[in-house]
Amino acid sequence: MTPFGFTPSDGNDESENSDETPPDFAALFAALQSQLQSQFGEQLPENLQKDIEAEFVKLGLNPVGFLNPFHAQATGQTLPKEVIRDIAKKIVNTAGTKLIGETDLVVMREAMGIADLWLNEATVFPAQSNEKNIYSRIDWIDATVEGWQSTVEPLAAGLAQAMASVVESQELPEGAPAMNAIADMLRAFIGTLIATQLGQSIGALATSVTGAHDVALPLISPARPALLPENIALWGTDIGLPESEVRIFHALREGAVARLFDSNPWLVDYMRNSIADYGKGIRIDIEKMKSQAQDAIDAGAIDPENPASFSIALNEGLFTPDESPSQQLALAKLETALALIDGWVDDVLTVAAASRLPSLNALRESLRRARATSSPAQQLFSSLFGLEVSPRMSREASAFWTQLRQLRDLSARDQIWSGILPTQQDLTDVTGYLKSVEVPDDLSGL
Repeated sequence: MTPFGFTPSDGNDESENSDETPPDFAALFAALQSQLQSQFGEQLPENLQKDIEAEFVKLGLNPVGFLNPFHAQATGQTLPKEVIRDIAKKIVNTAGTKLIGETDLVVMREAMGIADLWLNEATVFPAQSNEKNIYSRIDWIDATVEGWQSTVEPLAAGLAQAMASVVESQELPEGAPAMNAIADMLRAFIGTLIATQLGQSIGALATSVTGAHDVALPLISPARPALLPENIALWGTDIGLPESEVRIFHALREGAVARLFDSNPWLVDYMRNSIADYGKGIRIDIEKMKSQAQDAIDAGAIDPENPASFSIALNEGLFTPDESPSQQLALAKLETALALIDGWVDDVLTVAAASRLPSLNALRESLRRARATSSPAQQLFSSLFGLEVSPRMSREASAFWTQLRQLRDLSARDQIWSGILPTQQDLTDVTGYLKSVEVPDDLSGL
């Protein structure tokens, strides 16, 4: 069950029983209905626009993008990128961010240069560019926001279409706005709602990620390594290890993932297609959501007079759509791919730095502990996809790559990325996996 923190709010918005709709949502949709009466044919009156904006602010949402329902139609995208960026930057500005200093540039570029040399011996995937990006937290948001939008867009589109289908299946009383107009407005609402949640997640991530590929997603095209000195310094605080080794460790991880994505563009499509497959399978059971809402109100989990309690319930995944077998398969593919990437990077680091970084094992253990305590990246995957890559699967993936390299060689390990990826079951049976993908010398028996 996927904890969509945004799905049920729209189910309640569509409720025919106004008593089940929290006051803020009722006011919001009353304003929207007034706008719909004009069939989008006239400019939104200034006073009405302010009313709608005020209701969004009460709900903790950014109204940008939503107030222009034609934006998604014109761009062909559901998620308004400006909403994602603006909210993420507001969170970073609240948390604080430092400018990149000359010392930062020197030490980070030095670490990335060392990492490049060591990685040349640890993987067959080459560094396609000498570009070495050093980002502030704000820079990271600007550099990755388009990648985030492209990655999450299929999920937003799937959910928006599912909700619009619910509306389109209803019969409205005579004189009500056209059904397609309501559906278009709802799609825009869903897009802004998800963009708001995504922006909040990205803003939180920006205060902790150490590189452009720290979350193992393809966020920059073409894939190039980038480091965030402020967060790397924060990461290394209180672990008692040399700062130079901490920098090289993160430069190695960042450089390895960038090489992997750059040399295997199909992997980018594979991960995004998995998300798209999941999004296409979203279906909304509006009656079930109404029942869940009423149960929550009866149990005191939601106070209809307190919209904040409703938002909290949504974010905690109170309402969860059922997943189809195809969606479960898509999530399994994505989870396994993330574990494989993490495990492969771990083995690459072992080859590159085992005899060069005295603190390598301690650095790896610090990373594992950080991942095990629900890092922002894990929270993002959980809130958007209900996906939790278990530490056990990551350890199994790391052992898989190490054993494969030892049975064959480094080149054979990396060649796996151009063939059939291992499944979760294959991670504990390297020999069986290798046999399953081998082409026999004698094909006469086929």
